[in-house]
Amino acid sequence: ITSIMNRVRNLKNKYRNEENITDEFNYTKISADTTDNSGTVNQIMMTTNSPEDWLCFLLKLEKKGVPQMDVGLLNRLIGRYSQAVTALPAEKYSQDESYARILVRFAELKALQDPEEARDQFHLARLNCKKFAFVHVAFAQFELSQGNEKKCKQILQKAVECSAVPLELLETALQNLHLKKKQLLSDEEK
Repeated sequence: ITSIMNRVRNLKNKYRNEENITDEFNYTKISADTTDNSGTVNQIMMTTNSPEDWLCFLLKLEKKGVPQMDVGLLNRLIGRYSQAVTALPAEKYSQDESYARILVRFAELKALQDPEEARDQFHLARLNCKKFAFVHVAFAQFELSQGNEKKCKQILQKAVECSAVPLELLETALQNLHLKKKQLLSDEEK
């Protein structure tokens, strides 16, 4: 756990340096620039700094394109999700569904760039938000997409053992895995 947390901390520092977002952490001025959304980010951080506000902002940002097709958007999203994860302490929000969704989506976006870093992010999500079945299913889906069927099954079984909810979601994912489906959950089941 310590190793994973250290690696995550290093990754967060790396993103901060790569994106050169230090100006966005300047709480004394709020930018009105709508292209980089730093004003919105600053406002969220200065006021509520809640997972719900972050998630709402991030989902609106995602609607501006398709991250799989637009590398610029993907990089911006990863930077913003990284900011959200950094700004929201796990100790305070581990029981919050919006926080769990932020962690999962961040890992899914990282999977488009670097599967190893994505795996670390999924581990972090599972470690911090183990009560949510969708967190485990997302990680299991990632492992299945990487060709690790055995690891996928282990993740789902551990989720059942730790009483993640809803249990039906885990049972459906396990059933679909046994049926050799490529998707653990259909869009309807999600």
